[in-house]
Amino acid sequence: MERLSRRRFLEDSLAALTASAAATAMAPAALAAPARRRVSPNDKIHMAVIGFNGQGMSHISNLLGKPDVELVALCDVDTAVIDKGVAAVTKAGKPAPKTYQDIRKLLEDGSIDAVSIATPNHWHALAAIWSMQAGKDVYVEKPISHEVAEGRRIVEVARKLGRICQCGTQSRSQQGMREAIEYLHAGKLGKIRVARALCYKPRASIGLCGGPQAPPATVDYDLWLGPAPMKDVRRKRFHYDWHWFWDYGNGDIGNQGIHEMDKARWGLGARAFPKRVMSLGGRFGYVDDGETPNTLLSFMDYGDAQLIFEVRGLNTPDLMGAKVGNIWYGTEGVMVAPSYNSAVVYDNDGNKVAEFQGGGDHHANFLKAVRSRKRSDLNADCEEGHLSSALCHLANISYRLGALEPYDKTRKLFGSNREASETFERYEEHLAANHVTPQETEYRVGKTLQVRGEGFGADEAANAYLTRPYRKGFEVPAKA
Repeated sequence: MERLSRRRFLEDSLAALTASAAATAMAPAALAAPARRRVSPNDKIHMAVIGFNGQGMSHISNLLGKPDVELVALCDVDTAVIDKGVAAVTKAGKPAPKTYQDIRKLLEDGSIDAVSIATPNHWHALAAIWSMQAGKDVYVEKPISHEVAEGRRIVEVARKLGRICQCGTQSRSQQGMREAIEYLHAGKLGKIRVARALCYKPRASIGLCGGPQAPPATVDYDLWLGPAPMKDVRRKRFHYDWHWFWDYGNGDIGNQGIHEMDKARWGLGARAFPKRVMSLGGRFGYVDDGETPNTLLSFMDYGDAQLIFEVRGLNTPDLMGAKVGNIWYGTEGVMVAPSYNSAVVYDNDGNKVAEFQGGGDHHANFLKAVRSRKRSDLNADCEEGHLSSALCHLANISYRLGALEPYDKTRKLFGSNREASETFERYEEHLAANHVTPQETEYRVGKTLQVRGEGFGADEAANAYLTRPYRKGFEVPAKA
């Protein structure tokens, strides 16, 4: 896949400062003149859902239960799912919404106040930016971006236009998790040395398709691709399996894992990128068309603390009661969060000393901010989504810049880093338990990235992955 050179990336960014008119011309004409319906306290918020062949159906269900919302429009590039969405609305006793296949047509409707976006990852940033330019507030699924720079652009657009923009990392609205994080931030676990995020979620082989596949006849494939390069379909299952291809998805660290990445960073109280990042792993246990690793370790150095991420797509037991969750190690004990809305604290002797449990409604939090016009009311403002999504991207960049190497037991990958070495030992045991013999298997050892701000200094190879070329008509702007 073609990447952008550092020079090209900088040139694009600088050019955008003086070419905003040209950039606007590339977007749908309706976006050049944003309009916003004034919502009074007694008015219902007019909403649309964009993309509902998966998580978007839960968006529809959630919004239908809100007395202060009128779901007025639905949009999906696959016409086969349109009837399903409409049926969900009318079954709830609501008026049938308008339907669209093209997001640009939907955004021309000035009566829509806000949109809820659940498209594939490669569309998240552009859909969010176009929507905000069209005068809409935005709830956008995780990860908020497909590349690092896209997330920062979303934040810039939201700030410049005064839009409300929430990322779909819903743990931020779960009362049990909010109380658990407050416990950490109050110092009750002492100094946090390590935040560990786990995505132990079995993922079966997606198979080998043997050649180019025809997209479903009901899908406008040009629209489905949007910003992504024009390529043949190389997967048997068109929907969902895009997660495992770099052009559209971000692997499981950017799929399920973004929730755990967000909680790990939140618990650390980290408001910047780490100093260094290194990943390793591979796609083990089967041979298929998937490109992203099903097994990945990523180590992020914050100087006074580490964030360690583990992806395991093969069968695995839990770690301290968590499979898809988090563990924070402090000087006064350990906190284990095995779900989106719960956590348990143990002291250094293994005694349970605190427990947190409680749910919440992330869309309700978004709607509160839409009415108040205060981004401070958001539990997951787009900048929080950007910082956490970017960590997933950094982990993948290190991995993609790495090289396949034969397993070498004597190689000291981590020096004196005890936590990293212990994590790698468990990784070896995990592979062996799934009949993958480390000594007979190559794995990809990623490049150690030196992070400078939201880039990599003079490392042109790494900087090239901060953004990517976009197809004409689907360009994500380099600057707001």
